Amino acid sequence: MATGFLTDTTVCIGCKACEVACKQWNQLPADGYELTGDSYDNTKQLSGTTWRHVAFIENPKKRRLTGDVDLVALAEDVTEQLPGGAELDALGRWAFMSDVCKHCVEAPCQQDCPTGAIIRNEFDNVYIQPDVCNGCGYCVTACPYGVITRVPHDGRAFKCTLCYDRQKDGLEPACAKACPTDSIQFGEVGELERRAEERVAELHAKGYTQAFVYGTPEVGGTGGIGGTHSKFILMDEPETYNLPRHPLLPQAKLNQASAASIAAAALLGAVVAFAFGR
Repeated sequence: MATGFLTDTTVCIGCKACEVACKQWNQLPADGYELTGDSYDNTKQLSGTTWRHVAFIENPKKRRLTGDVDLVALAEDVTEQLPGGAELDALGRWAFMSDVCKHCVEAPCQQDCPTGAIIRNEFDNVYIQPDVCNGCGYCVTACPYGVITRVPHDGRAFKCTLCYDRQKDGLEPACAKACPTDSIQFGEVGELERRAEERVAELHAKGYTQAFVYGTPEVGGTGGIGGTHSKFILMDEPETYNLPRHPLLPQAKLNQASAASIAAAALLGAVVAFAFGR
Protein backbone atom coordinates (compact mmCIF):
# COMPACT_ATOMS: atom_id res chain seq x y z
CA MET A 1 0.00 0.00 0.00
CA ALA A 2 1.38 3.38 -1.05
CA THR A 3 1.02 6.08 1.61
CA GLY A 4 1.55 9.81 1.40
CA PHE A 5 0.49 13.30 2.46
CA LEU A 6 -2.23 15.69 1.36
CA THR A 7 -1.50 19.25 2.46
CA ASP A 8 -4.45 21.62 2.16
CA THR A 9 -3.02 25.14 2.15
CA THR A 10 -6.50 26.68 2.42
CA VAL A 11 -6.81 25.69 6.09
CA CYS A 12 -3.16 26.08 7.16
CA ILE A 13 -2.86 28.77 9.86
CA GLY A 14 0.94 28.93 9.90
CA CYS A 15 1.26 27.70 13.48
CA LYS A 16 4.34 25.58 12.67
CA ALA A 17 3.17 22.79 14.99
CA CYS A 18 4.16 20.34 12.26
CA GLU A 19 7.72 21.70 12.23
CA VAL A 20 8.04 21.31 15.98
CA ALA A 21 6.50 17.82 16.00
CA CYS A 22 8.79 16.67 13.17
CA LYS A 23 11.91 17.89 14.94
CA GLN A 24 10.83 16.48 18.29
CA TRP A 25 9.93 13.02 17.04
CA ASN A 26 12.94 12.63 14.74
CA GLN A 27 15.30 14.25 17.26
CA LEU A 28 16.52 16.80 14.71
CA PRO A 29 18.80 19.56 15.97
CA ALA A 30 17.77 23.21 16.06
CA ASP A 31 18.93 25.34 13.14
CA GLY A 32 19.67 28.38 15.26
CA TYR A 33 17.66 31.58 15.24
CA GLU A 34 18.11 34.23 12.61
CA LEU A 35 15.82 37.13 11.77
CA THR A 36 15.46 36.79 8.02
CA GLY A 37 13.23 39.82 7.49
CA ASP A 38 11.06 37.59 5.31
CA SER A 39 7.70 37.99 6.99
CA TYR A 40 7.36 35.84 10.13
CA ASP A 41 9.21 32.86 8.70
CA ASN A 42 12.63 32.43 10.26
CA THR A 43 13.24 28.76 9.46
CA LYS A 44 13.63 29.71 5.79
CA GLN A 45 13.56 26.36 3.96
CA LEU A 46 13.68 22.59 4.02
CA SER A 47 17.06 21.11 4.88
CA GLY A 48 18.78 18.03 6.20
CA THR A 49 17.71 19.10 9.69
CA THR A 50 14.31 20.65 8.84
CA TRP A 51 12.06 18.07 7.17
CA ARG A 52 8.87 20.15 7.44
CA HIS A 53 8.85 23.87 6.70
CA VAL A 54 5.87 26.21 6.89
CA ALA A 55 6.33 28.99 4.35
CA PHE A 56 4.70 32.38 4.96
CA ILE A 57 3.74 33.86 1.61
CA GLU A 58 2.48 37.41 1.25
CA ASN A 59 0.67 37.47 -2.06
CA PRO A 60 0.64 40.66 -4.11
CA LYS A 61 -2.66 42.44 -4.61
CA LYS A 62 -4.64 40.82 -7.38
CA ARG A 63 -6.09 44.15 -8.50
CA ARG A 64 -4.35 47.49 -8.53
CA LEU A 65 -6.00 50.05 -6.22
CA THR A 66 -5.64 53.72 -7.13
CA GLY A 67 -6.14 56.92 -5.18
CA ASP A 68 -6.79 57.21 -1.46
CA VAL A 69 -8.63 54.08 -0.46
CA ASP A 70 -10.11 53.19 2.90
CA LEU A 71 -9.10 49.52 2.95
CA VAL A 72 -11.45 48.68 5.81
CA ALA A 73 -14.43 50.20 4.02
CA LEU A 74 -13.38 48.56 0.77
CA ALA A 75 -13.08 45.19 2.46
CA GLU A 76 -16.58 45.60 3.88
CA ASP A 77 -17.92 46.56 0.46
CA VAL A 78 -16.37 43.65 -1.39
CA THR A 79 -17.43 41.28 1.37
CA GLU A 80 -21.00 42.16 0.52
CA GLN A 81 -20.47 42.09 -3.22
CA LEU A 82 -18.31 39.01 -3.78
CA PRO A 83 -19.43 35.47 -2.87
CA GLY A 84 -17.40 32.93 -0.99
CA GLY A 85 -14.83 35.30 0.50
CA ALA A 86 -13.43 36.32 -2.88
CA GLU A 87 -12.66 39.72 -1.37
CA LEU A 88 -9.33 38.25 -0.30
CA ASP A 89 -8.27 38.19 -3.92
CA ALA A 90 -9.21 41.85 -4.30
CA LEU A 91 -7.04 43.05 -1.42
CA GLY A 92 -4.19 40.57 -1.45
CA ARG A 93 -3.86 37.85 1.16
CA TRP A 94 -1.51 35.77 3.22
CA ALA A 95 -0.90 32.16 2.28
CA PHE A 96 0.75 29.45 4.34
CA MET A 97 2.09 26.15 3.08
CA SER A 98 3.68 23.34 5.04
CA ASP A 99 6.27 22.01 2.61
CA VAL A 100 7.80 18.54 2.72
CA CYS A 101 9.51 15.94 0.52
CA LYS A 102 7.28 15.12 -2.45
CA HIS A 103 8.03 11.35 -2.48
CA CYS A 104 7.99 11.30 -6.29
CA VAL A 105 6.53 8.33 -8.13
CA GLU A 106 9.69 8.28 -10.28
CA ALA A 107 12.17 9.81 -7.85
CA PRO A 108 15.10 11.65 -9.47
CA CYS A 109 17.12 11.39 -6.25
CA GLN A 110 16.79 7.61 -6.26
CA GLN A 111 17.77 7.38 -9.91
CA ASP A 112 20.92 9.46 -9.33
CA CYS A 113 22.05 7.72 -6.13
CA PRO A 114 25.19 5.66 -6.96
CA THR A 115 25.24 3.59 -3.76
CA GLY A 116 21.63 2.40 -3.56
CA ALA A 117 21.12 4.38 -0.36
CA ILE A 118 17.78 5.72 -1.62
CA ILE A 119 15.09 3.07 -1.86
CA ARG A 120 11.32 2.70 -1.91
CA ASN A 121 10.21 1.05 1.30
CA GLU A 122 7.18 -1.18 1.83
CA PHE A 123 4.92 1.90 2.00
CA ASP A 124 6.26 3.08 -1.40
CA ASN A 125 7.89 6.09 0.27
CA VAL A 126 11.25 7.42 -0.94
CA TYR A 127 13.60 6.59 1.94
CA ILE A 128 17.31 7.41 2.45
CA GLN A 129 19.23 4.71 4.31
CA PRO A 130 21.66 6.71 6.43
CA ASP A 131 24.02 3.75 6.92
CA VAL A 132 24.46 3.39 3.14
CA CYS A 133 24.65 7.10 2.16
CA ASN A 134 28.23 8.17 1.41
CA GLY A 135 27.48 11.91 1.19
CA CYS A 136 28.25 12.25 -2.54
CA GLY A 137 25.47 14.83 -2.97
CA TYR A 138 24.17 13.55 -6.31
CA CYS A 139 20.65 13.41 -4.87
CA VAL A 140 20.90 17.06 -3.81
CA THR A 141 21.40 18.26 -7.38
CA ALA A 142 18.92 15.74 -8.82
CA CYS A 143 15.93 16.83 -6.70
CA PRO A 144 13.86 19.32 -8.75
CA TYR A 145 12.12 20.58 -5.59
CA GLY A 146 15.25 21.49 -3.62
CA VAL A 147 14.21 19.19 -0.77
CA ILE A 148 17.42 17.31 0.00
CA THR A 149 20.51 18.81 1.59
CA ARG A 150 23.50 17.37 3.38
CA VAL A 151 24.00 17.98 7.09
CA PRO A 152 27.21 19.87 7.85
CA HIS A 153 28.57 17.66 10.65
CA ASP A 154 28.99 14.47 8.57
CA GLY A 155 28.00 15.33 4.99
CA ARG A 156 25.26 12.74 4.59
CA ALA A 157 21.90 13.61 3.01
CA PHE A 158 18.67 13.53 5.00
CA LYS A 159 15.01 14.34 4.34
CA CYS A 160 11.47 13.42 5.40
CA THR A 161 11.06 9.68 6.02
CA LEU A 162 7.26 9.99 6.25
CA CYS A 163 7.87 8.81 9.84
CA TYR A 164 8.74 5.30 8.68
CA ASP A 165 9.18 4.13 12.27
CA ARG A 166 5.71 5.36 13.24
CA GLN A 167 4.10 3.81 10.15
CA LYS A 168 5.57 0.42 11.03
CA ASP A 169 3.74 0.68 14.36
CA GLY A 170 0.47 1.69 12.69
CA LEU A 171 0.76 5.37 13.65
CA GLU A 172 0.39 8.44 11.45
CA PRO A 173 3.40 10.73 10.96
CA ALA A 174 4.10 13.21 13.73
CA CYS A 175 3.37 16.30 11.60
CA ALA A 176 -0.10 15.06 10.62
CA LYS A 177 -0.82 14.05 14.21
CA ALA A 178 0.11 17.52 15.50
CA CYS A 179 -1.71 19.60 12.85
CA PRO A 180 -4.63 21.33 14.62
CA THR A 181 -6.63 22.10 11.46
CA ASP A 182 -6.11 18.86 9.49
CA SER A 183 -4.23 20.85 6.88
CA ILE A 184 -1.85 17.88 6.78
CA GLN A 185 -3.60 14.58 6.12
CA PHE A 186 -1.94 11.18 5.94
CA GLY A 187 -3.24 8.03 4.31
CA GLU A 188 -3.33 5.76 1.30
CA VAL A 189 -2.47 7.70 -1.85
CA GLY A 190 -5.63 6.77 -3.75
CA GLU A 191 -7.81 7.88 -0.85
CA LEU A 192 -5.90 11.17 -0.54
CA GLU A 193 -6.41 11.82 -4.26
CA ARG A 194 -10.16 11.30 -3.79
CA ARG A 195 -10.23 13.71 -0.83
CA ALA A 196 -8.23 16.27 -2.80
CA GLU A 197 -10.66 16.16 -5.73
CA GLU A 198 -13.64 16.56 -3.40
CA ARG A 199 -12.02 19.49 -1.61
CA VAL A 200 -11.16 21.27 -4.86
CA ALA A 201 -14.74 20.76 -6.11
CA GLU A 202 -16.02 22.24 -2.84
CA LEU A 203 -13.74 25.27 -3.19
CA HIS A 204 -14.82 25.79 -6.81
CA ALA A 205 -18.46 25.71 -5.71
CA LYS A 206 -17.71 28.47 -3.20
CA GLY A 207 -16.20 30.69 -5.89
CA TYR A 208 -12.52 29.82 -5.47
CA THR A 209 -12.11 28.60 -9.01
CA GLN A 210 -8.32 29.01 -8.88
CA ALA A 211 -7.92 26.06 -6.47
CA PHE A 212 -6.20 22.96 -7.87
CA VAL A 213 -4.24 19.88 -6.81
CA TYR A 214 -0.46 20.00 -7.22
CA GLY A 215 1.38 16.70 -7.49
CA THR A 216 -0.64 14.94 -10.15
CA PRO A 217 1.05 13.66 -13.34
CA GLU A 218 -0.42 16.70 -15.12
CA VAL A 219 0.48 19.44 -12.60
CA GLY A 220 3.76 19.31 -10.73
CA GLY A 221 4.52 15.79 -11.89
CA THR A 222 5.45 16.31 -15.52
CA GLY A 223 8.86 15.58 -17.02
CA GLY A 224 8.65 11.85 -16.30
CA ILE A 225 8.23 12.12 -12.51
CA GLY A 226 4.72 10.73 -12.85
CA GLY A 227 3.18 12.59 -9.95
CA THR A 228 4.03 12.66 -6.27
CA HIS A 229 2.81 10.99 -3.10
CA SER A 230 2.86 14.35 -1.29
CA LYS A 231 0.06 16.37 -2.84
CA PHE A 232 -0.94 19.97 -2.18
CA ILE A 233 -4.14 21.95 -2.63
CA LEU A 234 -2.98 25.35 -3.85
CA MET A 235 -4.78 28.64 -4.42
CA ASP A 236 -2.21 30.29 -6.67
CA GLU A 237 0.41 29.50 -9.29
CA PRO A 238 3.01 26.89 -8.19
CA GLU A 239 5.79 29.47 -8.42
CA THR A 240 4.08 31.51 -5.68
CA TYR A 241 4.81 28.63 -3.32
CA ASN A 242 8.36 28.15 -4.67
CA LEU A 243 7.29 24.98 -6.47
CA PRO A 244 8.38 24.16 -10.04
CA ARG A 245 5.61 24.05 -12.59
CA HIS A 246 7.44 21.41 -14.65
CA PRO A 247 9.89 19.37 -12.54
CA LEU A 248 12.22 17.24 -14.61
CA LEU A 249 14.12 14.00 -14.29
CA PRO A 250 17.93 14.36 -14.59
CA GLN A 251 18.01 12.48 -17.89
CA ALA A 252 15.48 14.93 -19.36
CA LYS A 253 18.00 17.71 -18.83
CA LEU A 254 20.76 15.49 -20.20
CA ASN A 255 18.75 14.76 -23.34
CA GLN A 256 18.22 18.48 -23.91
CA ALA A 257 21.93 19.16 -23.46
CA SER A 258 22.87 16.27 -25.77
CA ALA A 259 20.52 17.51 -28.48
CA ALA A 260 22.02 20.99 -28.25
CA SER A 261 25.57 19.57 -28.43
CA ILE A 262 24.73 17.45 -31.49
CA ALA A 263 23.14 20.42 -33.22
CA ALA A 264 26.17 22.60 -32.46
CA ALA A 265 28.56 19.90 -33.71
CA ALA A 266 26.56 19.46 -36.90
CA LEU A 267 26.59 23.19 -37.53
CA LEU A 268 30.33 23.41 -36.90
CA GLY A 269 30.95 20.46 -39.23
CA ALA A 270 28.92 22.13 -41.95
CA VAL A 271 30.91 25.36 -41.56
CA VAL A 272 34.24 23.50 -41.70
CA ALA A 273 33.15 21.50 -44.75
CA PHE A 274 32.05 24.67 -46.51
CA ALA A 275 35.34 26.40 -45.68
CA PHE A 276 37.52 23.57 -47.02
CA GLY A 277 35.27 22.99 -50.01
CA ARG A 278 35.81 26.45 -51.42
